[in-house]
Amino acid sequence: MIHYRNIVFGVVVILALLQLAGCSSTTDKPEASPIASASPAAETKKPPAAAPDSSTSSSSLDALKRGESTATPASSPLKDVYFDFDSSNLRADARDTLKANWEWLKSNSTAPIQIEGHCDERGTTEYNLALGSKRAQSVKDYLVTLGVSGDRLSTISYGEEVPACTEHSEECWQKNRRARFVVQPTRPAT
Repeated sequence: MIHYRNIVFGVVVILALLQLAGCSSTTDKPEASPIASASPAAETKKPPAAAPDSSTSSSSLDALKRGESTATPASSPLKDVYFDFDSSNLRADARDTLKANWEWLKSNSTAPIQIEGHCDERGTTEYNLALGSKRAQSVKDYLVTLGVSGDRLSTISYGEEVPACTEHSEECWQKNRRARFVVQPTRPAT
């Protein structure tokens, strides 16, 4: 089973790299992933031009490719939310964290955000990709109920493939059952 996960992860990384290699453009665009899901409005609506600043962060996959830790997003102003085993339901502490994140989102109303869904290593790759997607979507849905525009939120699932912790313990698994926020660079208006 570990061999199968390594193959799937390798294929995902290769597809992402091929997609990047096939793009030739002089403007910076956020990296797309074959597992990404975003509403059509999120891709067609362009926020006002603004240069990325120190509050922008890179995706967990970018950090993994660079050999950096994916456990703590050092530059992200938004805090991760955590989930119970085999669940995409928001816990009370997750709702509190999302309300705190909402304050930053309200103050930075044009910043596009990608919500990453992550899982622990238990379960099949396919199941964990689906569960990660549900986790990211439940976070997005809750933020929309707080008043954040859904057009600026996109979701992606990494399943179990980009762990924050690699030990085989409940404490470690809890760290991997999360939704992480990535502030995307804004695109220049065209």
